[in-house]
Amino acid sequence: MFEQTFKNIDDVLWKEAGCSSELDYTEQASWLLFLKYLDDLEQDKSTEAAL
Repeated sequence: MFEQTFKNIDDVLWKEAGCSSELDYTEQASWLLFLKYLDDLEQDKSTEAAL
């Protein structure tokens, strides 16, 4: 389930200019996942506050 999502992220980052190896985009992929986590957390807190 998550494997395909990670593969899609890797494919997009791999095609960007300047990404010549997996090490180049590992940090970027980590940030994307972290920011997604924060966004989901904020939405959960917003929903909880509205209730």
